[in-house]
Amino acid sequence: MKSDSEIERDVKEEFQWNPDLDATDIGVSVSKGVVTLTGFVKSYFDRLEAETAAKRVAGVVGVANDIEVRIPNVDERPDPEIARDAVSALKTQLPVSSEHIKVVLKNGVVTLEGQVEWQYQKQTAEKAVRRIRGVKNVTNAIQLKPKVEPAQVKTRIVDALRRSAEVDANRIQIEANGSEVILKGTVRSWVEREEAERVAWSAPGVTKVEDRIVVAP
Repeated sequence: MKSDSEIERDVKEEFQWNPDLDATDIGVSVSKGVVTLTGFVKSYFDRLEAETAAKRVAGVVGVANDIEVRIPNVDERPDPEIARDAVSALKTQLPVSSEHIKVVLKNGVVTLEGQVEWQYQKQTAEKAVRRIRGVKNVTNAIQLKPKVEPAQVKTRIVDALRRSAEVDANRIQIEANGSEVILKGTVRSWVEREEAERVAWSAPGVTKVEDRIVVAP
């Protein structure tokens, strides 16, 4: 098992491995496998990239992202301009369901509201606005309203996990109550945990996934 100092070293090296991330002003500390990221970056996308990079490192069991987004003066934009770009991006990525999504801006913080049928639509909407210049944060308040009733949710998730090359299905327990799912068990990495959650969300009719899986390298 890696020591905290080894994990800290590996996280910093993972930052350097990503050419799209400027980690100059990011601080990294580790306690019992939990990584805390501090400092500041120039965009919301960089903040997310740093978190994603940390989660990829073996031995990481959790990430606390306290990085602040400081938009350079040249990239500062009024909320109406950001909102227009956000609406345009949503129409491009989700030409049909974007009609049911509302964009709210306040001081560079984007809030997405409305209803969609699938989790992937909710995630796509958020990804569509992350890279927009001037965005400081994104709050995804979109609700899921499936048109179909969930049927055999647990069975479908179990089968999907067994098909996945990235997840050891034998280490994960699934509880399903209608459209709501609880995941339990242990996995070897944060990436494997996120893959299990993604698979659960992919089951037709699922409106909620509570991920209680523990990362135990």
